[in-house]
Amino acid sequence: MTWWRRLVGGSSVRSGQQPDFLAEALDLEARGDITNALTSYRLALRDRPNDLRVLQNIAIAYSKTGQPDEAIRSYRRALQIDPSLSGAHYGIAFLLIKRGRGDEAVEHLESYLATTQPGDADAARFRAHAARTLETLREPELPMDPYDGAE
Repeated sequence: MTWWRRLVGGSSVRSGQQPDFLAEALDLEARGDITNALTSYRLALRDRPNDLRVLQNIAIAYSKTGQPDEAIRSYRRALQIDPSLSGAHYGIAFLLIKRGRGDEAVEHLESYLATTQPGDADAARFRAHAARTLETLREPELPMDPYDGAE
């Protein structure tokens, strides 16, 4: 049953059980239904306002739907809870760059690089992208493409 039926009175769970809005949101997002996934993420966030996984996933969904201010707000909330949350630093850095706020992005890229280790190929690729972007922000005469490499 969908989130809408639960909102208007229906239920897809047995009485006494809480619906798993996060699982529903992840499923909807995997199927490409970002708009409805956002609604389920918001419901999950209502139930678990300090859940870092929900906060990061909702920030990503906001980014995908062209709502960068909401995405930044969600990443900032996650960083209030855990200042070492590397994924939030990475995400917010590139949103800030897209908004023309590279000076603010530098701090987040530095934090991302300080809190992550090169692991598998994907991790190494994201670290390399963050390091190149940070170097470009520090050397403004170099050309910068914030989309280069990691997306």
